[in-house]
Amino acid sequence: MKIMTFVTEDRVISDLHGADKLSVLRELSRPLVKASGLASAEELAQVLLEREKIESTGIGDGIAIPHGRVRGLKDFVLSFARSTKGIDFDSIDHKPAHLFFLILAPENSATVNLELLSRVVTLLRDHSFRKRLMEARSPKELFQIIAEEDEKY
Repeated sequence: MKIMTFVTEDRVISDLHGADKLSVLRELSRPLVKASGLASAEELAQVLLEREKIESTGIGDGIAIPHGRVRGLKDFVLSFARSTKGIDFDSIDHKPAHLFFLILAPENSATVNLELLSRVVTLLRDHSFRKRLMEARSPKELFQIIAEEDEKY
């Protein structure tokens, strides 16, 4: 399963402005509102916050993968963002998150959802990939780095 099937260049944010979890979730959600069929980024952020109540999606090593299931969504949609300063995302290692993949999944997609989450985690385990993402200078360059890495596997 390729990440690039579900992310487009206009869904890449090179420098998040949010300073906390809720504002970051809203900012990550904005590019996905139209594709998700929901009314607003606020509505999407609430879906994601419900998932965050179960357990933080800040997985450590500067990575967060917020995700949630959306009723009526026909296919997966993803956004990617970077925070150069880092955001407190209640990560398991108690360190700020810098790299964010947001995954919205159709409501009845448990197996494929796990495959996609696993794919994102696999890519982000690579320290050199994370370093390249942190050094990129534009959304276009971030998108190209993700596409190149996604093609390797």
